[in-house]
Amino acid sequence: MAKNKTVFFCKECGYESSKWLGQCPGCKAWDTFTEEPVVKKSISSGGTISAKEPELLSKIEAKEEPRVNCGIGELDRVLGGGIVPGSLVLVGGDPGIGKSTLVLQMCREIIQKNRKVLYISGEESLRQIKMRAERLGVFNGELLLLCETNLDYIEEAIKKHQPEIVVIDSIQTMFKEDVTSAPGSVSQVREATAALMRIAKILGVTVFIIGHVTKEGVVAGPRVLEHMVDTVLYFEGDHYASYRILRAVKNRFGSTNEIGVFEMQNTGLAEVKNPSEYMLKGKPEGEAGSVVAASIEGTRPILIEVQALVCRTNFNMPRRTSAGTDYNRVNLLMAVLEKRLGMQLSDCDAYVNVAGGMHVTEPALDLAIVVAILSSHKNIALDSKTIFFGEVGLTGEIRAVNMAEQRVLEAAKMGFEVCILPQVNKEKLNHHGIKLVGVKNIQEVMRMMVTR
Repeated sequence: MAKNKTVFFCKECGYESSKWLGQCPGCKAWDTFTEEPVVKKSISSGGTISAKEPELLSKIEAKEEPRVNCGIGELDRVLGGGIVPGSLVLVGGDPGIGKSTLVLQMCREIIQKNRKVLYISGEESLRQIKMRAERLGVFNGELLLLCETNLDYIEEAIKKHQPEIVVIDSIQTMFKEDVTSAPGSVSQVREATAALMRIAKILGVTVFIIGHVTKEGVVAGPRVLEHMVDTVLYFEGDHYASYRILRAVKNRFGSTNEIGVFEMQNTGLAEVKNPSEYMLKGKPEGEAGSVVAASIEGTRPILIEVQALVCRTNFNMPRRTSAGTDYNRVNLLMAVLEKRLGMQLSDCDAYVNVAGGMHVTEPALDLAIVVAILSSHKNIALDSKTIFFGEVGLTGEIRAVNMAEQRVLEAAKMGFEVCILPQVNKEKLNHHGIKLVGVKNIQEVMRMMVTR
C-alpha cells in the first residue's frame, strides 16, 4: 500500500517543511515542528471555470466601509470605529482571560439593535452558554446558539439563517472532514479558517474567531492565522489582576496597536473610560524610585507609573529584573548611566517595574526609566506632579518622540504641573496650562534632580 505523504508544520508561525527541523527558519523558534498528513484538495465540479479580468485602478470606486456599532465603546475603538461587514476578526489570548465573555457581551448589545447573530460553540453546551449569559445581564433580543464542530454543517446553518454576525468559539475545536489530522492541529486550524474566510467574503457575514494561545505553543493558535484574517485582537492581562487590555496587532480597517481597557467584574467586563486615572491608582507620593511617564498606545495617550529599586548586592553577579518593559533596554539604559554619568551600578541589584501590569516597549519610556533608576540610587524623591517622556540615546542625548502634544494634553488633564520632555519637542508645543521643561541630555536631568 502507498504510504500517506506527510509534511512538518511549525506550530508558532505555520512554516511548512518536508523534513523535521530543530529551529524554524521563519520565526526562529526551537522545537516547534509537528508532523501532519498532507491536505488533499478537492476540485469543485460546479461547471466551467472562468478567469476574472483585471480592472483599471482609476475606474474602481473607493467607498468608505460601512461599520456596525457593537455597543461597547472600547471594542469599537480597537476595531477602528466599529465592525466592518464581511470581515474576519480573530480574538486571541490565554485560556480564561475573558475572550468568550467579551464576545458574548458584544452579541448582547448587537441583538438589541434587531440584528441577527449566530453564536457557534465547540467547547460549551447550550446550557453552559445560557448560565454565562445570565451572569452578564438581560438579553433583549434573539441570539441564535449552535453547538457544532463540523465546518460543513456550520456553513449550511449560516446559509440557512443568514446572520449578520457569526461567532466561532473556538477555532481549535473546528474541523473539516476532508482533512485527516485531528482538530486543533495546524492543518485543521488553517483549513477551517480558510473556509470561514470564504464564507465571510462571499456572503458578507462578519465572523469573529476565538483562538487560545499557550506560552508553550502546544496548541496551534492565532499565530498561524494572523496573515489570513482582517483583524487580530489580543487579550492581555494578569489572571490575578482585575483589568484586561484588548490590543489590535493587525487591522486592515483601522490603526494598529490601538488598545481598549476593561475591568473584570462579577457581571462581565466593564469599560475603563479613563485608563490613565485607573493606572495611577494607589501611586505612592514622596517615595524615591517612583516616576510617572506619558505613553502612547495606538492613538491613545496613557499615563503610567514606572518604579525602580536599586540596592547594593552581596553577590558577585548583580541581579537585573524588568517587568512590563524590555529587559535588554533596561540594561542598555543602565550602561548609558554608568558611561555618561560615571555611576557605579555594577555592584547593585536593579529592579524596574511598570506598575499596573501593562507591557510598554516604546522608546518614549526611556527617560522615565532613567529618572526612576537615578531617583532610587540617589534616594531622591521626585515631585508627584511631574511627568516625564523622551527617548535616550547611547551618548546620553534625549531624543524627540512622536505625538508629544497628545501626551502633554493628557498630563494637563490629569492635573500634572510640570512636564520634562526633549528640548526638540518643547520648541514645537504650546503650554496647555502645564510648565514644559526641555532637556537635551541626561546630564541636565541629573543636575535638575540634584538641585531640587
